Amino acid sequence: MYDNILYEVEGAICRITLNRPQVYNALSTALIKDITTAIEQAGADPGIRAVVITGAGDKAFCSGADLKDGIGQAANGQLSLGRSLREGYHPMIIAIRNIEKPVIARINGAATGAGCSLALACDVIIAAEEAYFSQIFVNIGLMPDAGSTFFLPRLVGSLKAFELCSTGRRVYGPEALTIGLVSRVVPASALDQAVNEIADTYAIAPTKAIGVMKKVLNQSLYSSLEHQLEQEADSQDTLGRSADAMEGIEAFLMKRKANFTGN
Repeated sequence: MYDNILYEVEGAICRITLNRPQVYNALSTALIKDITTAIEQAGADPGIRAVVITGAGDKAFCSGADLKDGIGQAANGQLSLGRSLREGYHPMIIAIRNIEKPVIARINGAATGAGCSLALACDVIIAAEEAYFSQIFVNIGLMPDAGSTFFLPRLVGSLKAFELCSTGRRVYGPEALTIGLVSRVVPASALDQAVNEIADTYAIAPTKAIGVMKKVLNQSLYSSLEHQLEQEADSQDTLGRSADAMEGIEAFLMKRKANFTGN
């Protein structure tokens, strides 16, 4: 179905692999469209309960925009980049944030520019020690986009975010963990095991509850306490009527392990 990604489903886990290793998985217009469609497909499949995004090869997760593919329509000798962002990158990032299932980024190599933004949009980020992140936009006279100005300050704080954006320096796995940029860092040889462990955990988790909490946490980033309290109450009302909640409560009372179905 896809020309630029590998879309694989094993059990309840969907793996989306950016498959342009010859250009370090750079984001072409076609690749962006494939990622967006794949996320939407995974979201619509009730059998899928966790999504993993990674890059082909061992050099890069995603090297950012494919400049050779064209990054904007020229007008009077100048670039017009807003349209490509609004029509391509924005739907991709919003799809990741809106899918009511956990999305795990498997960072196997460089995550730079919009590739870094793609990683930061995910719910869990697991990186190899040798992998690195870089907001390289400044190196070509641009500013971070594809959501980095939203996610980065919330993860690392405004001062560190400004430093990383304005210098474009590389942040390798161990430092990324220290400053809160990633969820976990492991040696490259242990990357698959670490990703599989968390994916397997989500594959048997109460998917509906996780989807709702993701939605409410999204709103908390720009909301008031009063609004969040209401969102929590409304969401708990909904979840309290779910099969997984009834199973979880019954299992707790009976002191047995819950068997969640995602419903």
